[in-house]
Amino acid sequence: MRAPSRTDLELIGLTLLIKPVLLLLGVAAAAVIANSAITAPGDMVALWNRWDAPHYLDLVVFGYRAADPGMLVGPDGYRSVYPGDLPLYIVFFPLFPWLATPIFAVLRDPLTSVLIVSTVASLFVAPLLYHLVAAEFGMRTARYAAWFVLIFPTAYFLHIGYTEGLFLALVLGSFLAARRDRWWLAGILGGLAALARINGLVLIPALIAEAGDQWYRDPARRLHAKWLAIGLVGVGFAGYLALNLAIYGNPLAFLRIQNEHWFKSLAWPWEGIGGVVGSITGRTPSDSLMLGWMELLFIGLGLAGTVYAAFRFRPSWFVWMTGNWLLFTSTAFVMSVPRYSLTLFPLFVWFAVLARRPVVLAGLSIASLLLFGFFATQFAAGRWAF
Repeated sequence: MRAPSRTDLELIGLTLLIKPVLLLLGVAAAAVIANSAITAPGDMVALWNRWDAPHYLDLVVFGYRAADPGMLVGPDGYRSVYPGDLPLYIVFFPLFPWLATPIFAVLRDPLTSVLIVSTVASLFVAPLLYHLVAAEFGMRTARYAAWFVLIFPTAYFLHIGYTEGLFLALVLGSFLAARRDRWWLAGILGGLAALARINGLVLIPALIAEAGDQWYRDPARRLHAKWLAIGLVGVGFAGYLALNLAIYGNPLAFLRIQNEHWFKSLAWPWEGIGGVVGSITGRTPSDSLMLGWMELLFIGLGLAGTVYAAFRFRPSWFVWMTGNWLLFTSTAFVMSVPRYSLTLFPLFVWFAVLARRPVVLAGLSIASLLLFGFFATQFAAGRWAF
């Protein structure tokens, strides 16, 4: 443990600065796009409680349940946004709502509780990425990488009631701990990541690749018992399976629910991508843009970043990119790739390497900020934005 460096504090300050800017973007979106005036501070925050976010509020208040009569009432008269749907929410991994639950026990406000968790987690993302990249490419590139993660087009998910901030902080912490040869810490953080999102499982091959790389660089080619800590990632996921078993009597119950209600089932990547291509035609221009072209754009960006990582980055980073890209696309219904791409941290390192030329830095920053503003305002206005 050590005190935050000056750079850490600067990156934390930048993260905090983005939050009120995001709130103002939401107010502008409500006024201009949705034609709705926002006056109360609570309404400014509620604009961001959309799509998946309300499901986490219900889990904080009511917990996981195999049955929901649709008449549940929580503290202060809280009612679920989608009455009767609680049995479906096992597909949302438990770490995020579990962390918010004790906060809710004190504050009695589920939205504030989840926002506290996401806010605290978001403060770790840029500093952790900075330290991870600095060890490989130096401080200048590390600063650029931290900048790009904070202005990535879907980085607004770091600041609202979604799991992206928590998950990315845990993943970066696990990679950094492994890089610094603190394997038990890497395993613990990896296990928590696997309890937060299913792609936390990709840490298993990624950390194995990191251990293999460290073994290869060691002239003595020594094996270390501490590498067994990688197995803690599997322990975290086993906790999720145990939750499925406790609620439904079936450790794999989430797979059936994902298939029946979210149309998620394994398929070859070209099948899922073909479905995205097919979604471009026969839709409104807005749906074609967000459900078709933008999905394809970020699928292509992830693939390009994966190829680049194969030649320029550590093997563990390449494995992380490959595993996640395949996970995003190997489904019959590909959706939300722009949001999922936020967890592909080697992308930001790639941008940072390219940004060593000032003109590239300016171009990438402007493009990212414009897309950030566009996606965030669409989301706050109640339109689908991943």
